[in-house]
Amino acid sequence: MNNNEELELTILRKAENIESQRTLADELGYSVGKINYVLNALIEKGLIKIDNFATAKNKKNYRYLLTQEGIKEKIILTEKFINRKKREYNELQKELEFFRNNREKS
Repeated sequence: MNNNEELELTILRKAENIESQRTLADELGYSVGKINYVLNALIEKGLIKIDNFATAKNKKNYRYLLTQEGIKEKIILTEKFINRKKREYNELQKELEFFRNNREKS
């Protein structure tokens, strides 16, 4: 899983609670341009659909909704993320065990 996939997963996980692209960018530590780029890519892929609040006074407010394909992709990316974290955890456990064994021999 690369960094872009991680960002896509994060956005898919937060999609339905996004207040604004600016808020999301600030929360995640990315530029608004990057968030906009990834959101548009997810929309183009058919993973997210955009809906404006019909009752909102400010018609620039949007709601992001996961599509069925978006839900499937979220599951796939979540599984990849978990598998990567498990591998990292196992590598760290081995490294820790190695250092503990070498410390005891000293």
